[in-house]
Amino acid sequence: MDKPSRTVFVCQQCGRESPKWLGHCPGCQSWNTFVETRLGAHGGSSAALRTAAAPSELSQIASDEKSRIVLPFEEFNRVLGGGIVPGSLILISGDPGIGKSTLLLQVSAMMAQRGGRVVYVSGEESPHQVKLRADRLNISGNGLLVLPETDLEVILGQMEEAAPALGVIDSVQTVYLRELDGAPGSISQVRGCTLRMMQWAKAAAVPLVLIGHVTKEGAIAGPKVLEHIVDVVLYLEGESFSAYRLLRAAKNRFGSTNEVGIFEMRDAGLVGVDNPSQVFLSQRRKEAVGSVIAAALEGTRPLLVEIQALTSLTSFGLPRRNANGIDYNRLLLILAVLTRRAGLRLSNQDIIVNVVGGLKVNEPAMDLAIALSITSSFTDREVDPNMVVVGEVGLSGEVRGVPQLDRRLGDAVRQGFTRCLAPKSSLAGVVPPREMEVLAADSLKEALKLGLKSAPASPS
Repeated sequence: MDKPSRTVFVCQQCGRESPKWLGHCPGCQSWNTFVETRLGAHGGSSAALRTAAAPSELSQIASDEKSRIVLPFEEFNRVLGGGIVPGSLILISGDPGIGKSTLLLQVSAMMAQRGGRVVYVSGEESPHQVKLRADRLNISGNGLLVLPETDLEVILGQMEEAAPALGVIDSVQTVYLRELDGAPGSISQVRGCTLRMMQWAKAAAVPLVLIGHVTKEGAIAGPKVLEHIVDVVLYLEGESFSAYRLLRAAKNRFGSTNEVGIFEMRDAGLVGVDNPSQVFLSQRRKEAVGSVIAAALEGTRPLLVEIQALTSLTSFGLPRRNANGIDYNRLLLILAVLTRRAGLRLSNQDIIVNVVGGLKVNEPAMDLAIALSITSSFTDREVDPNMVVVGEVGLSGEVRGVPQLDRRLGDAVRQGFTRCLAPKSSLAGVVPPREMEVLAADSLKEALKLGLKSAPASPS
C-alpha cells in the first residue's frame, strides 16, 4: 500500500526537513529559508536511479573506454582537467549577466563544429532570443538544436531521438518532473530533476551541462545536495565593471580543482587570455606609493597581480577596513602583525586594499605583498617597480615559505622584472634565473627594510 503524502517544511539552502516552520535553519544557519513542501507517496525520491546493474571487477574495467572531448577552447579545457568527459554532469553557476549563457553557446557551437549534434534546452528564452545571441557571437548554428521546453521527460525524449554529443540545460531551476510535487525551482524539483538527468547522462554517455542560478550570497540556489549529485561544479566570476571573467572549479571528479580559466568578454563573446599577467599589469603606474606586484599562483599557472593599498587618518572613532579582492579576515590578521611585530601605529588609520582588475586572490603567499603595500602607503615610501613580492606572514612576524617559487620567478622574468623579495626558506633547491636578483628575508621587519626604498617618495 502506498505511503500517503505529507507536508513538511524544507530549507531551500541545505535541504533540511522540519515538521514545522523555522525562521532559522539549524543545519546551514540560514534565515527565512524554510518553504512548505508536500512530499508524494515516495517521499519525493521517485526520480532516483532505478536501473539494475551487475557488479564488475575493478581490474577488468577499461580505463580508456571513453576519451575526453577536447574543444578549441584552451581555458575551458584547462578548468575541466583536459576536456569534457562523456557521460558527465557539469553544473556552471554565476551572477546574473556574468556570461554563463554566452560561454555555453560558444561551447555548443564548437562541439557542433566537431561534427556532433548539440541540444540546447532554453527554459528562459525563446528560440528567437537565442538566435539573436548567436548572431552577435557570429555563430551559424549548424548542428545546434534549440529546444524551448521545461518538461524534463519531454526534454530527455527529444535528446534520445536526436542522439546529441552534448546537452545544455539553461537553467536547471526552470525544468520540472510532472511526477514530483512543487513548482519548478523548488528543492524537490531541482533535486529530482538532477537525479533524473544524471541517470540519463550516465546511461547514454552524453555529457550534460546545467546552468544554475545563485543566491544573494553567491551560493548555488537550491539544495546543497545538488552539488553532490553532479560531477563538476564551476563558478564563473567577475566584476560588472571589468571585461575579465574567471572560471573556477569548486568540484571536479575528473581533474584538479586548482585550475582557473581566465577570459575576456568581447563583442564576439568570451576569449581566452593567454598571458594574463601582461594584461593585468598593462595599465599600472610605476613608482607609485602603496603599489606592489605580487607573484600569485592560480592552480598550476603563475599570475602577477598588482596590489594597491591606501592609508588615511580616520575622521571617526572607529577606523574602517576595506578589502577588495582579498579575504577581509586575512587583512585584519596582517594589520595585527604589522602593529604588533613591525611597530606600525595603524589604529587610527582607514585602510583600503585592492587587487587591480577585479581579481580575487586568497593565497597566503600574498601576505607579504599586502603588508608591504600597506607599509608603503603609511610611510609614504615607494617600492621598487621592478620587484615582485611573495611570502606568507606568520603571527610571530616570520615570513614563511611558499610553494613553486621557481615557476613564479620564471613568469616574473618573462614580464621584465629583475628583482624578487621572497622567503629565505623557499630558496632551498631553487636556482633563480640569471636575470633575477632574489632578496631573501626571514622576518617581516627584514622584508620591509629590503622592500621599501630608503628615501621618502617625492610628493606628486
